[in-house]
Amino acid sequence: MPKQVSDEEMSAVLDAVAGCHAAVSLEEIAGRLAHPLPRRTLQRRLAALVELDRLVALSARGGRRYRVEDPEVAASAALRETSERGELSLSAAAKEIRRNVMRPLSARRPVGYQAAFLGNYRPNVSAYLAPPLRRKLAALGKTTGEPLPAGTYFRKVMDRLLIDLSWNSSRLEGNTYSLLETQRLLELGETAEGKGAAEAQMILNHKAAIELLSHQADEIGFNRHTLCNLHAQLSDNLLPDPAACGRLRSHAVAISGTVFHPLEVPQAIEARFEQILATATAIEDAFEQAFFVMVQLPYLQPFEDVNKRVSRLAANIPLVRHNLSPLSFVDVPQADYASGLLGVYELTRVDYLREVFVWAYERSCARYSAVRQSLGEPDPFRLRHRQLLIDMVGEVVRGGMDKKIAAAFVRGQAAKLPETPDSDRLAAMAETELTSLHEGNFARYRVRPAEFAAWKRKWK
Repeated sequence: MPKQVSDEEMSAVLDAVAGCHAAVSLEEIAGRLAHPLPRRTLQRRLAALVELDRLVALSARGGRRYRVEDPEVAASAALRETSERGELSLSAAAKEIRRNVMRPLSARRPVGYQAAFLGNYRPNVSAYLAPPLRRKLAALGKTTGEPLPAGTYFRKVMDRLLIDLSWNSSRLEGNTYSLLETQRLLELGETAEGKGAAEAQMILNHKAAIELLSHQADEIGFNRHTLCNLHAQLSDNLLPDPAACGRLRSHAVAISGTVFHPLEVPQAIEARFEQILATATAIEDAFEQAFFVMVQLPYLQPFEDVNKRVSRLAANIPLVRHNLSPLSFVDVPQADYASGLLGVYELTRVDYLREVFVWAYERSCARYSAVRQSLGEPDPFRLRHRQLLIDMVGEVVRGGMDKKIAAAFVRGQAAKLPETPDSDRLAAMAETELTSLHEGNFARYRVRPAEFAAWKRKWK
């Protein structure tokens, strides 16, 4: 059986190539390795990296030369493709990560926390997001040309954001509340029948955390006070020990579905947490800040639980402060988000999660009317189910359904689709249309003015 090559050994070869500005020969790579390798071994590892699309091999006089794929060109191309398709389209690097993390647990090598993953990051020198990507996101997220107090735009879209972010972030944790059920809970305090109390608590906790970001927009930042209070809000009444809310953990934790073992020593957790905060604060670009905490906070697992939720809300901190369009994770597939995080946990690679982050921000910007340019072709899924969507929304209005009855009706109609993911997506789309219905757009659902007026009274 051939010897399995570790990620660290492959990374050492990749780093040796990445450290050069031009394409380099095998001999030059060998000279840059801290631990020399036999020529044949190095050739095999270079060939494997080329096969995985991590390196580009160039034919040249005097032998082959190697270079790392230009991250700026690759990032720009990936973003352009994603925008044009209107759906999450993975690069070769992301697909490679997905293949790795979807293998059976028994086939994946157990790994622990790698301090160098954080330690090697240098604010404003290192970057998870290439410059073209950051510029693209800045153009998408821009909401005003005038300098305004922190949180101005965040508060402007607050009514819609409370529902969107609370629902989507909870959905990514496996919460089964629908969008309309979430709206009823947040606006009327009504819990959904057949759903557990923990699910309602999770959504209500998100509302409290989002309000914290809004009300304290001038004071929030990547500091202990903000992060611990976000955790306290998000974990309220959900942890076995109430005293653990807002406190760093003092014992080991396990994460299901992964071979990653988080840091265990309390003093080390404390030190790394402070390092994350200091590093994030020093980063100048708002989007790099946002993605950095989405990567490093879950990787450290500083709290007993609810770490991913804290990271998603914390990613909005720089967006709130700079009056950029918020990130609400609208339409983000749960499987892609989970696999992207597994790539961070087990491989310390951010490629997959980065593509989820970029796609999610594009969708969020479109949601809050902050995009200054078209996102490309119409959504093919919406186009394919256009008639069914019109029929569903129209039936809700003509039938004078309130939010509770409408939620059940929409789910029942969507369930008729053969594929469960399609059913869930169509139901969410119909619920979104219902919450956005007003006097200026109801006619497209073949609804009469009198029917709309009667329905609107019941809907409220």
